[in-house]
Amino acid sequence: MLNFLTKSGRRAGLSVLAAPFLLATASCTDLTVQPHDSLTPDNAFKSDAEILAGVAGIYATLRVLDNNVGYMSIEEVTTDMTIVPTRGSDWFDNGQWLEMHRQTWTPSSAGASTFLNSSWNDMFGAIAKENLMIDVVTKANSGAKGDSTLAELRTLRAFHYYLLMNMFGGVPLVTQYPTPGPSARVTRDSVFKFIEAELLAARDKLPLKWPAAYYGRLTKGAANALLATIYLNAGVFKKDVGPAAVTGKINPTSYNSCNGIAVTGGDACAMAIAAANAVITSNQYTLSANWADNFSLTNKNSTENIFVIEHSKDKEIGGNWPMRTLHYNQLNTGWGSPWNGFATTAETFAQFSATDDRRSMWLFGQAKSFQTGANVNDRAGAPLIFTPTIANAASANEAEGVRFNKFPPLADAPSGNGHPNDFTVFRLAEMYLIKAEAENEAGQTANALTDLKFIHDKHDAANAITAATQAQIRDAILKERLLEFAAEGKRRTDLIRHGKFTTWTEASANGVSNTARSPHLIVFPIPAPQFASNNKLVQNAGY
Repeated sequence: MLNFLTKSGRRAGLSVLAAPFLLATASCTDLTVQPHDSLTPDNAFKSDAEILAGVAGIYATLRVLDNNVGYMSIEEVTTDMTIVPTRGSDWFDNGQWLEMHRQTWTPSSAGASTFLNSSWNDMFGAIAKENLMIDVVTKANSGAKGDSTLAELRTLRAFHYYLLMNMFGGVPLVTQYPTPGPSARVTRDSVFKFIEAELLAARDKLPLKWPAAYYGRLTKGAANALLATIYLNAGVFKKDVGPAAVTGKINPTSYNSCNGIAVTGGDACAMAIAAANAVITSNQYTLSANWADNFSLTNKNSTENIFVIEHSKDKEIGGNWPMRTLHYNQLNTGWGSPWNGFATTAETFAQFSATDDRRSMWLFGQAKSFQTGANVNDRAGAPLIFTPTIANAASANEAEGVRFNKFPPLADAPSGNGHPNDFTVFRLAEMYLIKAEAENEAGQTANALTDLKFIHDKHDAANAITAATQAQIRDAILKERLLEFAAEGKRRTDLIRHGKFTTWTEASANGVSNTARSPHLIVFPIPAPQFASNNKLVQNAGY
């Protein structure tokens, strides 16, 4: 197996991550830092093995997206999905966790400096590497093999630009190597059109499936899944939210449909249906008989996962979801005990009915050891009972908050970042729910109900969906996405599309305003440090 993770590269005979010219970068805030030291496209990357190692190095950068301050966490912590309460002296961290959850960030606040600035740097750093490798492969002119690799790199770059566009609206659009210097922002619609064009050009040059030795690489299914995603969200992404001078802003408190939004090939809803159908009918993926298999320690065998961030139990190149959420006494890894942080809100937990098999992703009630199975106590010696309610998120006790166990821990993990579960970016189930939502917005309510029930009834047939009108189906789909994709980095995007990102509420003691927050929050601010190195940037309106 060609492993895009291991430092030794033993499986492929390549030193995949031992490419300092590709992985060692300085800050990318000015977008001009070159992702290499002494090696350049002119004096390196002369063999297929070197090019493959360079591409593998880019895949390795994806792991920052699902760490505890990465993109996927931002998508959840800023919503009703995830809360990180302060527990004594733990998890205060200058207030950044509750700031993000309460939506009180500013361009220079603690949360913006940690979450947003890091994401900006990480993503533009990855784009710089992708631009370099695109230049390399283009100059190599390796025929069909080169076309496939170039399509893979362009899709990776489109994916990173999708994440940036989703977070910040319009951003600098840099595609050259070497970069010409600090760049101004382009409109959000311009970034959308770039992403769309790149994916349309690349997808037919990507394979339907890679040999097992190349597990983790992008496929045609992944490109279509990303297309389906941007088309579904076209009502948001095709309108500019950002600098005050830009008009055509979305309404942050109403549903922003794909219906009536023009994209390449036709209406955005129709194109979302087509892209989702292309995945569904490709015969490459099937829904897992056991939902939990998609997230398990052996989820590399999942028949449902379309695109994942690959993890390994090798030190520092695995996942750390269990460490973020489990209590200190539930696990003892080679890197010590878990961190007792991430929990869900009582309001989100209450959405999971007792008959829904997906409820098993939550840990509530008496806590157990993941090594012995025995009941565990808190640090004071009392039984550890996880409770849905968090009385005060600023001073929570050890047991408050239901915990995530979607990506279960490896009991003998060698380190905190040593859990081998791959992180799911796109799954087949999402293609059915994207299709259902787009069908509903296009007025095809019967088809929408069929696709919605196809997913729902596999998990909770006893609690049948009774929605009938377009508005009812719309609400049922949003709830189904919560049930299906909790902890998979989808919630913020879903709430924005449904006009609910600034209006969701929870127990007032957690500090979330029970009145609608300001509409400018649907995009994040450009982090303050970025202006020091790029004077062409313009801040998003409201910040």
